[in-house]
Amino acid sequence: MRRIFFNVLLIILAFTIQNCIFPLLPFLSASPNLLLILTFSFGFMHGKEAGMYYGLLSGLLMDLFYTGPFGFYTLIFLYVGYVNGICTKYYYEDYITLPLILSVLNELAYNFYIYVFRFLIRQKLRVGYYFINIVLPEIIFTVVTTLLLYRVFLILNRHLEDTGKRGDSNIV
Repeated sequence: MRRIFFNVLLIILAFTIQNCIFPLLPFLSASPNLLLILTFSFGFMHGKEAGMYYGLLSGLLMDLFYTGPFGFYTLIFLYVGYVNGICTKYYYEDYITLPLILSVLNELAYNFYIYVFRFLIRQKLRVGYYFINIVLPEIIFTVVTTLLLYRVFLILNRHLEDTGKRGDSNIV
């Protein structure tokens, strides 16, 4: 229960930082997608169902605070949580290469989804411009941030699991 509460608190904190602090930094041309990092990390660490729940929460936060059809962001975050939850069977805590590869793939899928349903439908066909000026910097920032934050999530996850196990052994 503590882990769920703590992860939900992390998602709310990440949403706040992503939408309130990063836009104010003038030297960032693009910002890392913290909610995407959290969603795929939790899905990757805890499985499909947990990834979908955290994706639902992240997507709902995005849908509530951004314009457009309700459920637009929820759908992509649900898929990200689910697909990365499938990769749980390949999960080994000390390897960082798979999370970095998943970070790049998730960011590409997320930006492709936004491009198709926000720009391509309105016949804005400048794919090269969109990729070079928006997608590529965001991928770079997200991968670097994943490199830094993923280890922190692992340490926090281990600590919460150890605390939960100690609490369970005290009850018995």
